Amino acid sequence: MTGKNLTNPALIDIMTPSDPFWLWQLLGRLHPLVVHFPIGLLCAALLLELLALKKRENPYRPALNVLLWAGTLSALLAVIFGWMLAGQEESEGLRLEIHRWTGIATFGLSAASLWGFTKRNVSLYRALLALTVGGVTVAGHYGATLTHGEDYISGVLPFNRASNQENAATVPISLAAFGETLTPQQVEDLNLQVRTILAHNCYNCHGEAKKKGGLRLDSKDAVFAGGENGPVVVPGKSGKSELIRRITLPAGHKEIMPSKGKLLSGDEINVLKLWIDRGAPWPEGKEKSIYRVAALEPRLPKIPDATAGFTTPIDRFVNAYFNTHQVKWPELVDDKTYIRRVYLDAIGLLPTPEAIAEFEASTAPDKREVLVKTLLKRDDDYAQHWLTFWNDVLRNDYSGTGYITGGRFDITRWLYASLRDNKPYNWFVKELISPEKASEGFIKGIKWRGTINSSQSTQMQAAQNVAQVFLGLNLKCASCHDSFISDWKLEDAYGFANIFADSTLEIHRCDQPTGKMAKSKMLFSELGEISADARPDQRLKELAEFLTQPKDGRLYRTLVNRMWAQLMGRGIVEPVDVMDNLPWSEDLLDWLAYDFAENGYDTRRLLFQIMTSKTYQMPSVSIDDAGKLVAENFKFTGMVRRRLSAEQFADAISLTFHPVYPDSAMALKRLPEDIRKKMPFPRASLVINDRFMTALGRPNRETVSTSRMTQANLLQALELTNGTTFYETLKAGSKEWKRRYPTSDGLINELYLKAYGRLPEKRELEAAEKALGKVPDEAGIQDLVWAIALSPEFQLIL
Repeated sequence: MTGKNLTNPALIDIMTPSDPFWLWQLLGRLHPLVVHFPIGLLCAALLLELLALKKRENPYRPALNVLLWAGTLSALLAVIFGWMLAGQEESEGLRLEIHRWTGIATFGLSAASLWGFTKRNVSLYRALLALTVGGVTVAGHYGATLTHGEDYISGVLPFNRASNQENAATVPISLAAFGETLTPQQVEDLNLQVRTILAHNCYNCHGEAKKKGGLRLDSKDAVFAGGENGPVVVPGKSGKSELIRRITLPAGHKEIMPSKGKLLSGDEINVLKLWIDRGAPWPEGKEKSIYRVAALEPRLPKIPDATAGFTTPIDRFVNAYFNTHQVKWPELVDDKTYIRRVYLDAIGLLPTPEAIAEFEASTAPDKREVLVKTLLKRDDDYAQHWLTFWNDVLRNDYSGTGYITGGRFDITRWLYASLRDNKPYNWFVKELISPEKASEGFIKGIKWRGTINSSQSTQMQAAQNVAQVFLGLNLKCASCHDSFISDWKLEDAYGFANIFADSTLEIHRCDQPTGKMAKSKMLFSELGEISADARPDQRLKELAEFLTQPKDGRLYRTLVNRMWAQLMGRGIVEPVDVMDNLPWSEDLLDWLAYDFAENGYDTRRLLFQIMTSKTYQMPSVSIDDAGKLVAENFKFTGMVRRRLSAEQFADAISLTFHPVYPDSAMALKRLPEDIRKKMPFPRASLVINDRFMTALGRPNRETVSTSRMTQANLLQALELTNGTTFYETLKAGSKEWKRRYPTSDGLINELYLKAYGRLPEKRELEAAEKALGKVPDEAGIQDLVWAIALSPEFQLIL
């Protein structure tokens, strides 16, 4: 027979082998009863042995003799009956095999324990008995997973309860709300849920890439066509639908679906049953994506009406958001907090004590706006600070993998000049995608990777990096196969990668050639069509022009979101590389992006808008769990408190105490001579990565890195307590401070002013004087600076 129409009851009856003899069925089904005897008896034997462990003579020997004989014989019966049961229940799989062979091993070990006991070989017997109990425990566990499910025990643990709640959250609709007749909206909602369940659980085996059993579940026609064995959905009759039968089989059954991974939850099964019982409705026309896809085109939302105190567009949007979410505006931060925050965000340096005093003394009503404008005009300081961010994003570094072979090269001079001159962002992007010699390191500087799989080829790396950096789009899954987390297909990724190729690419699925050749195409066809006969350099020019069009709202939303995240600690959309996620304020994001494009693509103007808003001036908010920042129910209440970046920390130490990298000639050579002369110390953004920078969070930049972890970790603690770089900096600096300040009081006051922008409080002064004495020594100065540098007031951007 060919196996067609196997869901037909008549054919199933013909093909089903005759039932086994009733006695063998009865004995097999005694397995769950008999199996508990060896479990209890052998565990009791081990307990008695432990009670007699320190006794010269074992008073429980007669009882042990009975327990071991009974345990061994019952283990043998459990193995025999279990073997019969497995043949009747049509179970198979790894869990069954582990249960089967650990059960057999348990019997063997119990027999060996009995032999050791009779021979009075106490050490051997005790070791074998312990192994026997271990075996019966493992066998029992896997037996329980076969009858009660894989997570029967672990499912009640706190972390798995949270996981189960997340799974339940994939079915947000209330089934009770669906009557016999569905409204058009209910049809759409129910269908979307059904397709979400199928996508997350079934597409891996029954999608476009793999059609196990000839069955696909990724489109309307495919679902109702069924597979090699006939239809899987009978509209109106979930009880007769093969799909429902398969997903409701007992755990461990050879036909259960999904055959791998986590089984469907009860809520998910109920949704599928409801959908089929209501006729398996599927809306006509274009199928709506089960994933959120952000709009491509720009949008100019209406700015909410101004209210007292909230006049800037940013504050008006945030005020409307606060009103909707019942958030109360807090008092704005004081001048000292604000100036430190702005200095670090605009130029990456701490304000001098003189700058703080002057700012606090000013009574000008617009002094905060003037401060921000002044800092953003410090071109070189601005460039040296923001170089860190763009180095991470563009994988630009000064050493590492690829530099030895010459397959990698930096774009530092071009990038520095672009930042210093505030190059409009559309031109910035054009010169990276369709590069000149000075800027080609981003597109071409990925050849150093060497021989790797097809999804990581030079051309595919270029496609992935451009999509991630400029469009907030992850193509990594779709570079190997059709994505399971978005609607992007393998052909989309290869079509985009072909733009960067010197010759036509052959599409590889999971690193296997398909024989199909890619055609160069944009990810978003609305932006334009790449010329079929264009030369490689011409294709890049077309791509650069298409991506930077004003109508590519996604490009500018992505940049605006990244800048907001840098200043506020969390993007309007999170993660910042997944721009299809829902923003906490879509109107604010769209307005900022539209305004950015309408006003010359001026990044510094964008930063000025954010840093002078009352939204930016609110007190920072502490987050105890990084996961809350990307949670769907995130509520914006202000800037997220951040730690200084590796470069900011190093520069802060250099400015307040002693240069961390005092002789970094290589760093200075990356800049023109006139700029080098003006630098009081080499900025950390220009220094080759080392253990100190790595420990403080600087990435290796072999891949795109668009955000850094700000939580402290053990590696940082070790480096700041025992690391050579920090120790040598403190040691060298303490000599100079001792020479300049022969008495402790002047030294302490100056340190506090430079580090915190304030004099020490009375208790701080007393503690420092007690530690240093009247005449400070170098070791005491080192300890004081170490304590200041590791304090939250120094480490955090408040």
